[in-house]
Amino acid sequence: MADLALLEDLANNALRIFQDRADLLGESTEWLLSRYRFPKNVLLDMCRDLGPVLERETNRTKAIPVHIQLLSTLGFLATGTFRPSVSRIMPAVLDAIISLAPTYIQFPYRNPQQAAIKRDFHAIARFPNIIGAIDCTHIAIKAPSTNEFNYVNRKGFHSVNVQIICDANLLLLNVVARWPGGTHDSFVLQNSSVGVRLQEGAVEDGWLIGDQGYPLKPWLMTPLTNPRTEQEQAYNRAHARSRSTVERAIGLLKGRWLCLSSTGGTLQYQPEKACKIIMACSVLHNLAIRQGIPLQEPLRPDGPMPDAVPLPPPNAAGIQTRQRIIQTF
Repeated sequence: MADLALLEDLANNALRIFQDRADLLGESTEWLLSRYRFPKNVLLDMCRDLGPVLERETNRTKAIPVHIQLLSTLGFLATGTFRPSVSRIMPAVLDAIISLAPTYIQFPYRNPQQAAIKRDFHAIARFPNIIGAIDCTHIAIKAPSTNEFNYVNRKGFHSVNVQIICDANLLLLNVVARWPGGTHDSFVLQNSSVGVRLQEGAVEDGWLIGDQGYPLKPWLMTPLTNPRTEQEQAYNRAHARSRSTVERAIGLLKGRWLCLSSTGGTLQYQPEKACKIIMACSVLHNLAIRQGIPLQEPLRPDGPMPDAVPLPPPNAAGIQTRQRIIQTF
């Protein structure tokens, strides 16, 4: 009885629930993009790909259709509108989407993967050998029931601090969504698989670019604090233009999936589920980028966080690497 009530509730209260997947073919692309962020062909493909995972039976042998599960979840992610009925079916859909992460979110450790990324970044401002732009963004959540203080960020609200690395086309190469909002960006990187592997020398000829919230390293280029020469100023300008891609990627991620932005309000979930929502949105972001799907909503980038805590001094190898880059300008 509970499952039948859930099915009825979803059908009555979702933005629009289709009685049959074939009904998708009768809706305009613009209508589907405005509510679910994907056109009909992609939605049908997702129903097919996720179907084996989501086709589960209820205790009255009445299955909740895959398209209702998927569209209800996408509707929440796209708008941030909270409905308890959707919360009951969303975990399975989130897990199914996150299972696609190894296919859609990949960091370029190997040279063949890096070549195109370096070329696209170089075309922006002639900054050489960039394999990714890095930054962190805060996703607001309700106050957790445990360790609440750890989740208060420098702006004073509860959040998850999410690491994002992207390429020049705003495709996400790495997403880390598991640290409380009070965690510093550099700590998130230092304790991530990408940070550990880069520190171990996994990439011989390439580097990330990040803001001054990160320490300068041979594999992580940051801007100069006080550029003096024309070459140093040119380096900072090229760095800023290239690094702006990650700010745009974050704006696009939050603009497409409003549950992550202030427009959609605070995520009304405990951190573990909030992190799954973030990861699922990241997979869907890359799916949309690969499919060339436009975003009709305006971008809503974050405002700057207050000044970061002091960082350790840059290491000598990082200084030498940055100086060689400066000389190319």
